[in-house]
Amino acid sequence: MEKVDVIIPAYRPGEEFAGLLDALCSQSYPIENIIVMNTEEKFWNPKWEDAFPKVKVTHLKKEDFDHGGTRRAAAKLSDADIMVFMTQDAVPADQDLIQNLIRPLQENPKVGASFARQLAREDCAYLEKYTRTFNYPDKSSVKWEKDTAAYGIKTYFCSNVCAAYKKKIYQEMGGFIEHAIFNEDMIYAGTMAKKGYGIAYAADACVIHSHNYSCRQQFHRNFDLGVSQAEHPEIFAGVPSEGEGIRLVKKSLAYLVKTGHIWLIPGLIAQSGFKYAGYFLGKRYRKLPEKMILFCTMNREYWKKQEEK
Repeated sequence: MEKVDVIIPAYRPGEEFAGLLDALCSQSYPIENIIVMNTEEKFWNPKWEDAFPKVKVTHLKKEDFDHGGTRRAAAKLSDADIMVFMTQDAVPADQDLIQNLIRPLQENPKVGASFARQLAREDCAYLEKYTRTFNYPDKSSVKWEKDTAAYGIKTYFCSNVCAAYKKKIYQEMGGFIEHAIFNEDMIYAGTMAKKGYGIAYAADACVIHSHNYSCRQQFHRNFDLGVSQAEHPEIFAGVPSEGEGIRLVKKSLAYLVKTGHIWLIPGLIAQSGFKYAGYFLGKRYRKLPEKMILFCTMNREYWKKQEEK
């Protein structure tokens, strides 16, 4: 049986975090360790380590957190065959999450990553529920570099909300990038695909995870997404995101009309506009003044580190 570790970056984890730990310890496929990279020790509850012996926590300061670097450091703490990365707000939908998530990695030696299906929470907004079904359908798949002609940027889609990686291939690829504003999962997946490895989507591996982002939050998020793509043209230059974004807007519009929720259309237009504006500026961040960048980003710590370099 292959050894599996779960790695979770955490920041101010609340009491619901105990529920996540309990769900992971109750999986049908046993987990060896739960490695938690916790930002700011004062927000950590040490009782969790007593209640869940599998938990191994490392504390770091807020200014030291990095989307790529923190996960990269956590990977060095794991000697497992397969590493499962999760976020603290993703909850396993059942006891078979790990088993179903790692199956594609076990069935095909050339598949290096597998990511889970994300199901909407009960409080999820109507349109966001549709977005979840658009991005995370009920059919599993494996994508390869040759699929970029058909799927474009979706070929490299992978989400560290819940994703599994073969440690051997991870080490061969050099791991997650050291310094990432966002999107470290797709940067790694794209690198892997270009080396001949596949990226699996495991539709039967489900986590409950969704957000009701405001227009402003979408703007900041997409700005950082645009920055990440601009910084890695070796991955994203040939597979622009605009086409996929337009397809989502068209599908969402048709869905609202079909289901009679036409009063939600202005909100869709507004959100889409904020998303595109953020992405557009992020792709062109090098032309923006520092104050503008700091206004647009959701990750100010990243830019402070850039200044220090």
